Amino acid sequence: MTSFFVTKAKAKAQLVGIKAAMTLLPAPRPTVFSGEGAALKLCQAMATFGHKNVLIVSDKILNNLGVLKPLEARFNELGVKVAIYDGVMPDPTMSITEACLQHYKTAHCDSVLAVGGGSSIDVAKVVALAASTQKTPQQLVGILKGRKASSPLYAIPTTAGTGSEVTVGAVISDDKTHQKNLILDPNVVPRMVALDSGIMSGMPPKVTAETGMDALTHAVEAYMSEIATNESDLYARAAVKLIFENLRIVYTEPKNLVAREAMALASHYGGLALNQGGLGYVHGIAHQLGSYYGLPHGLSNAIVMPHVLAFSRPVIDNKLADLARFAGLVTQETSTAIAAQAFMTELQKLMDDVKIKSVVPKMNEQDFDDIMQGAFKEVHGTYAVPKYMTEDDCKQILYVLSKQV
Repeated sequence: MTSFFVTKAKAKAQLVGIKAAMTLLPAPRPTVFSGEGAALKLCQAMATFGHKNVLIVSDKILNNLGVLKPLEARFNELGVKVAIYDGVMPDPTMSITEACLQHYKTAHCDSVLAVGGGSSIDVAKVVALAASTQKTPQQLVGILKGRKASSPLYAIPTTAGTGSEVTVGAVISDDKTHQKNLILDPNVVPRMVALDSGIMSGMPPKVTAETGMDALTHAVEAYMSEIATNESDLYARAAVKLIFENLRIVYTEPKNLVAREAMALASHYGGLALNQGGLGYVHGIAHQLGSYYGLPHGLSNAIVMPHVLAFSRPVIDNKLADLARFAGLVTQETSTAIAAQAFMTELQKLMDDVKIKSVVPKMNEQDFDDIMQGAFKEVHGTYAVPKYMTEDDCKQILYVLSKQV
């Protein structure tokens, strides 16, 4: 028990330094193009800025589906050369990032455009920063290691979930251990982004559901944070409301562009919220489940979130109640206890409605110690969680997850 309190004190002390650094170096805000056709407007803006040789960072699925073709055609019309790296995979590794960086150098590119989900955007972030700093991706792991503006970076997210197009971080996995490495630096925020509802309308229901839950997790964890600000709370509340109102719609009506745009904004707002408030144990544990069992990140977050929120109650009941009231899940007059429970109930109902199954296949109790240690390494001293877990607390959650059917 003594070691737990020492770790807790050390983590809180480290958070003071992180908060001070982020206050002195606030995250820049990208210019946003929104709505159907926003992606082509971004291409026009990049050409206007004088870029002549763009590296598009994406994955083979999107490339094969033809998502990149209209962008290539527009760049060609504008006299801009295009090189494509489509080797990004889910949970991208250092070797993928290094290969993409080499592609940037070999093609003599002057700018980077990420087209895809969080994985593609994260790789593009690290490549753009590595290209300008002449550092390797591995040398950028940690907090504020770039110390220089990145090469011109732009993003077109194809999923409404990660909010990576606006966040100050990128996550790249180790090739051998599969552990997640965090690169935290305001310089990785893109200059401009396009939230194109037309492109997002091609997402299948399963991806829509899981990425939507990812966005919800960002907003909720940022709102629960002990270093949340009035501004981050504003974005978090808006994101939660938009997701509860629109995720079911886009799940059942994929071509509903109004709801798609609302979800894109919710994801964007969630990213803005976590830039200031940070994340928590949901992400810490979910990252490990992704590494050990190959679960998609949004699905892992969805599975873990109810259990971490339950652990943190009643410390967070006031905030859960605030979110329930703001999202219209209860009336403004509803008591804190009832409103907080209503949020938990509606969260589970939303997961059920979009067919999120709370199952972690083939969990092995022999992995619990390593999963816990990996989660604590990420969380403690990085995220301002409202209530600290002991080793037994974390293992109990893992045990429950392993027994769910």
